[in-house]
Amino acid sequence: MKKREDEPKKGAPAYMNTYGDMMTLLLTFFVLLFSMSSIDVSKFKAIIASFDGGTGVLTGAETIDENTNILGNGIKQFPEEKNKNEGTDDPGNKDAEEAVEKMKENLEKYIQDQNLEEKVTIEKNGDEIILRFDDILLFDTGKADIKPGAIPVLDKVGLKLREYLNQGYRIRLEGHTDNRPIKTIQFPSNWELSAARAIAVAKFFIKEMSFMPSKISTEGFGENAPIGDNGSSEGRAMNRRVEIKISKDDMS
Repeated sequence: MKKREDEPKKGAPAYMNTYGDMMTLLLTFFVLLFSMSSIDVSKFKAIIASFDGGTGVLTGAETIDENTNILGNGIKQFPEEKNKNEGTDDPGNKDAEEAVEKMKENLEKYIQDQNLEEKVTIEKNGDEIILRFDDILLFDTGKADIKPGAIPVLDKVGLKLREYLNQGYRIRLEGHTDNRPIKTIQFPSNWELSAARAIAVAKFFIKEMSFMPSKISTEGFGENAPIGDNGSSEGRAMNRRVEIKISKDDMS
């Protein structure tokens, strides 16, 4: 008896399974790319319209043009980083800079009128004004007690500083030393000595001139922020200093 020929299997051909899997993976890949891009309403509508014909052959749908930049060149889809220098021409910044420059000029005139040029130096650093005192003016070697002869100088400077505190500024006092080591019971290192000197000046302004403690901060840097060469006596003398830095109080 003649064998019946094998009848064709019902349903889609076997290769359609592989083809379907490939289409699914491609769709997933493009959806992933799209999810990483920024969404533009008009472009999103174009994508939705492109699927209007189902998953078969698309008829009459809009195509995604390369110029739409929806899926191509994904890097451009991310927001561009703002220029860090953007806003430097802001009138507010210019006003603040002018205010700092004017403060410097006023302080220089005040110091000159009070005959303190040889005791106090002034400089501008960004949005801060720095008043600098040599430690020999304020303290004896290895000590953090204000010398009596320095009190009239601090009195005159304090009168002017109080005006700026009342205008919304604050002051930061910094103590600095040279690199010669110190090791005593009171000051195990230059760090403690420099911090104690900054605190001593802050306490003077608070107790004797009624400065608001909330407007004053102190820091001790020891020998770690030199402005001169510690290899020479002149450089070491420059490094032994107390600085008063005036800046706008952001909390005001």
